[in-house]
Amino acid sequence: MEKVREVCVVYDAEGNTLDVWFDNPKKEHICAETAEEVILKKDKQGRVIGFEKLNFLPLGAREKKPAVKVVVG
Repeated sequence: MEKVREVCVVYDAEGNTLDVWFDNPKKEHICAETAEEVILKKDKQGRVIGFEKLNFLPLGAREKKPAVKVVVG
């Protein structure tokens, strides 16, 4: 299994979504939505290269910016 070199995390306050990329977003080829309001982003080979969490923050918490914890292994 190939190690992830870089993870990109993007919070969209207007859309209230959180995107997490394990690979280059330009490689996105197809998406698949799960029942948990998560969209899996896949490359041409069907590998998950990222995901998007819909409705990331509850209504009352949208005014606050979410805390982000970065862990480097």
